[in-house]
Amino acid sequence: MPETRRRQYKIIKWIAATIIIAFGLLAATAWFLNVKSRPLLTEQIKTLLYKSTDSLYTISFSNVSTNVLTGSATLQNVKITADTIRFKELIRLKRAPNNLYTVTLKKLVVKHFHPITLYRQKKLQIEEVIFDKPEVLMMNRQFDFNENRPPRPIKSPYSFISKNLEEFRIDAIRFQDASFKYINKNVNKLNVFAIDDLNITLTDLLVDSTSADDPTRFYLLKDVIINLNDYQYTTPNKLYNIKLSKLDFRASTGKLRVNKFELEPRYDEMKFAEIAGHATDRFHIQMSDILMNGIDLPVYISKQELRTKEMGITNGFISVFNNGSTQKQEGEIKKGRFPHQLLQKLAPPVLIQKIKLKDVNISYTLYNDESKQRGRISFEHTSGIFKNVTNLPKIKAINPKMEVSLNTYLLGQASLDLNFRFDLNSPKGYFEYKGILHNFNARILNQITKPLGLVRINRGIVDKLQFDFKADNTGAQGKVDFYYYDLSVALMRNDPSKDHLVTRGLISILANALIINSENPNRHNQFISSDVNYKKPDSSSFFSLIWRSLYTGIKNSIGITEEKQNEIKQHIANFKEMRANHEIRKRNRLKRRQQKEKLRKLNERR
Repeated sequence: MPETRRRQYKIIKWIAATIIIAFGLLAATAWFLNVKSRPLLTEQIKTLLYKSTDSLYTISFSNVSTNVLTGSATLQNVKITADTIRFKELIRLKRAPNNLYTVTLKKLVVKHFHPITLYRQKKLQIEEVIFDKPEVLMMNRQFDFNENRPPRPIKSPYSFISKNLEEFRIDAIRFQDASFKYINKNVNKLNVFAIDDLNITLTDLLVDSTSADDPTRFYLLKDVIINLNDYQYTTPNKLYNIKLSKLDFRASTGKLRVNKFELEPRYDEMKFAEIAGHATDRFHIQMSDILMNGIDLPVYISKQELRTKEMGITNGFISVFNNGSTQKQEGEIKKGRFPHQLLQKLAPPVLIQKIKLKDVNISYTLYNDESKQRGRISFEHTSGIFKNVTNLPKIKAINPKMEVSLNTYLLGQASLDLNFRFDLNSPKGYFEYKGILHNFNARILNQITKPLGLVRINRGIVDKLQFDFKADNTGAQGKVDFYYYDLSVALMRNDPSKDHLVTRGLISILANALIINSENPNRHNQFISSDVNYKKPDSSSFFSLIWRSLYTGIKNSIGITEEKQNEIKQHIANFKEMRANHEIRKRNRLKRRQQKEKLRKLNERR
């Protein structure tokens, strides 16, 4: 029995010694291969980047550590830079790219690079390369010789590496928490855009004898995936914050999705214009579920042009507020501020062939200094289509019109069909708008007419409001057809002693009796159509132009024309004169009676 135990003990020692020796040999071999592979890997990385980029880029790093067993390597203090002399030479040869990059980072990790395959088959195959928190500087300068060039290298990088490698492949290149800065070198004024915490994944990078001509690849890649969780940017004028929540993009499908976009004012409604220094519209915009289809990534990379076939927006709001009590800036002229004019001023070139809008609420609020009240007009549950949204000269030369068709609910109740045609090339901002507002109770308009027009609608039913206008920076000309019946109004005024508007009783009675058309068409089937020629004040906005032109047509239709208002003023003046004469006659009669009474009492005493 003891002999059996001794034999078992010897066997265990022999196995343990064998394992220890094997691990020792393996560790020694791994150490030897690691030491030997470092210069080889270092040389391969530097040579590969230099040759595959047409001698434009070089890479430097302070240290490289490798692990042959896991097939991984780590590069410390990495910097990828462009050779400016070579870049100028490539420009002369008309082979220079539009974008020039500089990349710096503390650590670059290469995972599973399969050294045996590299040694035996001359194929450098890497499963993953990780750029950890890199700082990427991109400078864009557009060259005519790159116009309409396909999204592939001018010359295949394979021609530069074929002597050393049969194939170079990376399954995934990940930029984690990248800091990205873009500089536009195509304009005189320095234009810098920066963004942080960006995640980019480049999938299946392949350099071989056929990859450069593969139509399913762009720049030798199968796909580019971009993720951004949260982003906030303060506008240069310090009046707004721009916020993005969860952005996802995949180049293979051309789809970009944003959970939420917000243009957030940094000051409240009444203080905003004061901070701005002059009367101005205050915008608050929030859009959810934004989806873009058919984004052309190669065009965006080479020319920074955002081209997409379709954009969808579901849920959101656009709220505009104007403080009418704010002093107008001397010489302030709001020209060139219409939506299609602002689109032309956008720095990035844009072409969105179609925008589909669904369930978006739009409101315009104006504080009236005369009434000390806010008038608010809203268009709720707005849906529709925008076509040819662009500022690209080549596209505008073919089709200079941006068309918008909307269906919405005025003040949440009255259905409104609205159409716009914007001339994208017009220096005066020419556009057309027309629409039909369907059956509703006229009293809902009190939200607008009381604070802004000092008119209260007591009752009335609208069958239809139809309008058709042509407008530009100077004003709007058009026609309003207002079909209604059983209309009664009251004219209002602001009473400083009270906290609300009060009715002007006599004027209201005279207005309903002498001016207001209670129905249109009237009982004789005569219809009043209003021709409007509204001159836009230089300081008024796009929303104000539309509202004021429509309101002018409505007032003319119901009889509140300038002539009729002058007529009622004359009636009131005549009435006041009659009343004053009546008071004089009354006092004279009283004075004669008093004199007669005095004479009667004197006679009685005698």
